[in-house]
Amino acid sequence: MTIEITRDVLAWCSVINVGILLFWWVWFMLAHDFMYQLHGKWFKLSVERFDAIHYSLMGFFKVGIILFNLVPYFALRIVG
Repeated sequence: MTIEITRDVLAWCSVINVGILLFWWVWFMLAHDFMYQLHGKWFKLSVERFDAIHYSLMGFFKVGIILFNLVPYFALRIVG
């Protein structure tokens, strides 16, 4: 696999992952009550705890995108 192909794969992975993150955020903002009721059937959570879990996971996912997609992409752009 050449550097160009790897760079293209990382770029598309970044685009897809950012799209998933934006979809998650929009869904969370627009359907918050529905999501809370759905998860409330399975887990006993307060609204504050539910929000904290989602925001923490979104932040973790964002850091993962940066570390595993964007940093290697930019490193390959610099090298190649």
